[in-house]
Amino acid sequence: MTETEENQNREQLVADLQEKLNEEALWHCIVAFQEYEFKTYSGLSFSYKLKEGKHGQYTRELFIDRRENSKSLAFSSIRLAFRKVMELKLTSSEKKPVIQRPKALGDIRGVTYIYAIFYRFGLVDVPDNVRDKMKNNSV
Repeated sequence: MTETEENQNREQLVADLQEKLNEEALWHCIVAFQEYEFKTYSGLSFSYKLKEGKHGQYTRELFIDRRENSKSLAFSSIRLAFRKVMELKLTSSEKKPVIQRPKALGDIRGVTYIYAIFYRFGLVDVPDNVRDKMKNNSV
């Protein structure tokens, strides 16, 4: 797949996620955005990879690659934050709730990374002063 095709595929998956707003569509985006460079709330770059399991399917664990050390992030943590976003969407008149800071998604391990991923997927918006630091994440 060429880079252009990969970007088109990613954008289609993001559009599907925004339309369906379900965990299956979220997982498809997670798979498609492996090795994509995200920026955190404070502007630090990171990417992630998924491990393949015994039968060639991806495990539900993201390995965050930032500097030399990788950290793992369970999909269950992403699911918790996703449910919080869905709750916020129900109480907000905005299409995308503005999340002031990562911890607003909950006391979840790896929430800084989840915040950046959700911003890129168009699930949440961020304050104007944060948008510049996360600029390559924008939809």
